[in-house]
Amino acid sequence: ISAAKRLSDAGIKDILILEATNRIGGRIHKVDFAGVSVEMGANWVEGVNGPQMNPIWEMVNKLKLTTYHSDYENLSSNTYKQVGGLYKESVAQEAFDVADVLYETSANISVALSAQKKEDISILTSQRLQNHVPSTPIEMAIDYYNYDYEFAEPPRVTSLQNTEPLPTFTNFGEDLFFVADPRGYESIVYYVANQFLKVNKAGKIIDPRVKFNKVVVEIRHSRSGVIVKTEDGSVYRAGYVMVSASIGVLQTNLINFQPDLPQWKILAMYQFDMSVYTKIFLKFPYKFWPSGNGTEFFIYAHEKRGYYTIWQQMEMEFPGANVLMVTVTDDESRRVEQQPDSETKAECMKVLKNMFGKNIPEATDILVPRWWSNRFFKGTYSNWPIGVTRYEYDQIRAPVGRIYFTGEHTSEHYNGYVHGAYLAGIDSANMLINCVQKKMCKFTVNPKGM
Repeated sequence: ISAAKRLSDAGIKDILILEATNRIGGRIHKVDFAGVSVEMGANWVEGVNGPQMNPIWEMVNKLKLTTYHSDYENLSSNTYKQVGGLYKESVAQEAFDVADVLYETSANISVALSAQKKEDISILTSQRLQNHVPSTPIEMAIDYYNYDYEFAEPPRVTSLQNTEPLPTFTNFGEDLFFVADPRGYESIVYYVANQFLKVNKAGKIIDPRVKFNKVVVEIRHSRSGVIVKTEDGSVYRAGYVMVSASIGVLQTNLINFQPDLPQWKILAMYQFDMSVYTKIFLKFPYKFWPSGNGTEFFIYAHEKRGYYTIWQQMEMEFPGANVLMVTVTDDESRRVEQQPDSETKAECMKVLKNMFGKNIPEATDILVPRWWSNRFFKGTYSNWPIGVTRYEYDQIRAPVGRIYFTGEHTSEHYNGYVHGAYLAGIDSANMLINCVQKKMCKFTVNPKGM
């Protein structure tokens, strides 16, 4: 949508948006759960109160969306053992302090590697260099909070140099705000769309240039143009095409390119990671967890790393709704997606009883998003794995003839984030505008090591 708006602003209005689903917004999607509006996908504005203004935060404020500052300062008072309730605050604090030193030193190693133009390493390798690999339940839980909770993949696969330090926090600020507005986080997508598309009084898109439930299955491309085919047999001809499917979808055979994309392009796309981040919502008849200041987030330390580790009580966002949210990622997400929700609920209840005792009420409802199983998404956002340099990343962004690519995975500095998706749309559109209007179609990929 941001790419189409940028094209429209530049005077390129002969555009057609083919949307595979029945709505815009992609991985930003609200649903009703237990009488409140919850976000299945993106939920936070990450990177606020820094030297630069995050464009998403600007929109959120313009729309006056309800947001809450996420305060993780008090986690050491809210860390639970596998069985038997809370860790002593002093014990937990010590573990957090050790993890903080580990985290800071890893960041310093990253800066040193970059400055010396050295090969990248994984976050786990940087921990090994410090002779401290988190291995006890509490160490693993804090490590999970520091890395997986952000990148949705474990430190052994995540690139150190491309994630530490993160431009999102360096440029836009360290603060995070949780969007909890009945209008949904997707309001920002409609805000952008409404600036160039026709909508009715209810805000519904009625512009003929947007076609819903159009699943693109084939893109034929030549020097003279492109032919796009959809699952329902429709055929569309155009001068250029911009593909905004996720990197996860591009790694499947949903879209058949004719002729095949060049080998360098395929290799670059296949090396990048599509991670899975799953927020499970649970509704209860009454609350049995601590509430008030400094209690919103709590951690469960289990011998199995990433087993229902990060919990959030929603008393501030949804007062009186008695809703808890727990986050799982990666292999746990895939496992949970493949089992019945009743099993997931039973597992969550067992964990909660281990934390709060046997006498807690049964959850009355559960919501488990399934982004990985969905053929139109195949995960939640991209993660930068070890082994992919800026060279391969630029190849992911690079156009192939008349085919252009956009999406958070093509954002130069902010892959994996909502602001990354928004800014990537503008960047990709600018590339296309330069080609169409100025005949500047060459995209330069800097050689390795530059």
